[in-house]
Amino acid sequence: MHWTDRSWHNLAAAVAILLSTAGAQVGSPPDRAAVVSLSEAIRRAQQNEPVFANALAAQKLAATDRYLAKAAMLPTVTYHNQVLYTQPNGQTNQGGQVGTQSSPVFIANNAVHEYTSQASITETVGLKQFAEAQVASANAARASAEMEVARRGLVSTVVSLYYSVSAFEIKQRLLTQAFHEAQTFTELTQKRETAREVAHADVVKSQLQQQQRQRDLSDATLAADKARLELAVLLFPDPRTPYSTEAAEAPPILPTKNEVTTLASNNNPEIRSALADVQASNAQVTSSKAAYLPDLSLNFNYGIDAPQFAKRGPDDVRNLGYSISGTLDIPVWDWFSTEKRVKQSEIRRDVAKVTLTATQKRLIATLEEAYAEASASRDQLGLLDESVHTAAESLRLTKLRYVAGESTALEVVDAQNAYLSSETAQADGVVRYETALAGLQILTGTM
Repeated sequence: MHWTDRSWHNLAAAVAILLSTAGAQVGSPPDRAAVVSLSEAIRRAQQNEPVFANALAAQKLAATDRYLAKAAMLPTVTYHNQVLYTQPNGQTNQGGQVGTQSSPVFIANNAVHEYTSQASITETVGLKQFAEAQVASANAARASAEMEVARRGLVSTVVSLYYSVSAFEIKQRLLTQAFHEAQTFTELTQKRETAREVAHADVVKSQLQQQQRQRDLSDATLAADKARLELAVLLFPDPRTPYSTEAAEAPPILPTKNEVTTLASNNNPEIRSALADVQASNAQVTSSKAAYLPDLSLNFNYGIDAPQFAKRGPDDVRNLGYSISGTLDIPVWDWFSTEKRVKQSEIRRDVAKVTLTATQKRLIATLEEAYAEASASRDQLGLLDESVHTAAESLRLTKLRYVAGESTALEVVDAQNAYLSSETAQADGVVRYETALAGLQILTGTM
């Protein structure tokens, strides 16, 4: 063989490419799509989903409001400092602590020079403050329950999308196999037509089947891509990030109905939210009625309020001291405003009670429906497996009969369709059971 310069150049380039590829494989393996488990998907979604973020923020804000309401029941302390200068009017008076002093122009002011530096402790005692603290505590409990409702709703969405991705990937794989099966059958009919064993109609029928499978595969690929993007929106900053879901395992065992009922009754955020709403409404009624009662305000001041900024004034007069005051405000007449506010709060309380009753009934119905769905889908898994085995055996026997000339192409196509339908139904049945079981776990708070 005669080697030219161009041949040597091409050979050297090929060797260089092979060496660089091998080096890349050894030194830096290519990136692979991350395998995301269901628990990891839920964790990622909780970090990225705005509705859950709002519910979490509302819970924190309600907890802060509860703290503020309780803090309002405690005494407040301020350190007040003020310097006041008033123009004198040219006269003197006996208003000073010792002797005479220059009179200020404004009669409301005590002296021409006045210095105030006092620590003030104030406390207001009334039923309204205690009722408002109860309202804030109930609202905080309701916000916590609503946050759990939002979390479970997000988990339900993630579970549905996660299993949808798995289902579409399985259907895509099944349709790929069905497309190859249709291709093989088309080649078989073409060979038999060439051997003059079958009519051209068999080839036409097999080609139509192959074309239909190709369209179905294209639609399944598109649906799988859409499902992956919908889930990726909740998981990644860039929805185009490649990932894959975990391989399906054996379906878990369905718990007994008594276990599910007990867990759902003891740990249901909708009922906790409705119950907290009733408690908040009752406290609001008490707060509204508290306007009928007087409030007692106590004040203690310690410091100086004198013409000199000093502990002692002229003639060793003591400026530093304290004062105590108590105020009792008794409501007398407000044009029935308090009565109307009480009626408003009672109306809201009645609505909250109706909501609580409706929530309890809805929980019972939802639990019954969810368990019935999980039980039915579990019972159908065995039947679906038997259908797949039966359809596979039917397809095998029909193809053997067709090769032997004892069946038609239409029978083979029907057997292929039946096998694909049974496999698709089996995949849907597994996803249906896993989704129903996840719904029960969400209801019971175990997921």
